[in-house]
Amino acid sequence: MQIIRTITWIVVTAVLVAFIAMNWNRAPVNFWPLDNGNYIHFDWPVGLVALLFFGLGMLPVWAYLRAVRWRLNRRIAALENSLRATSAQTVGAPSMASPEAAPATLLETPTDLTKS
Repeated sequence: MQIIRTITWIVVTAVLVAFIAMNWNRAPVNFWPLDNGNYIHFDWPVGLVALLFFGLGMLPVWAYLRAVRWRLNRRIAALENSLRATSAQTVGAPSMASPEAAPATLLETPTDLTKS
């Protein structure tokens, strides 16, 4: 599975590098409007702009998935702790699975039934 993930990342990286290399032309980017009707203006390569906005678009999804993973890890830890606490309580209590802890009436057979 690790090799598939590695190959996928290599292909994605190669496609991004090819896209940036083919689109290295500068494009005007109007960043912020000013009071006089003009904009803060940058001339950036198209590939760099695409990569930047791809990263900015991926940021909320990444943050959401990290929050979900954190919440699920906390739930798993809470469940494991409750399981540990429950098993620690039942260690001292007698178990019906072991014959020495079972009541004597369950282990002994009545002599009236075996004689017939």
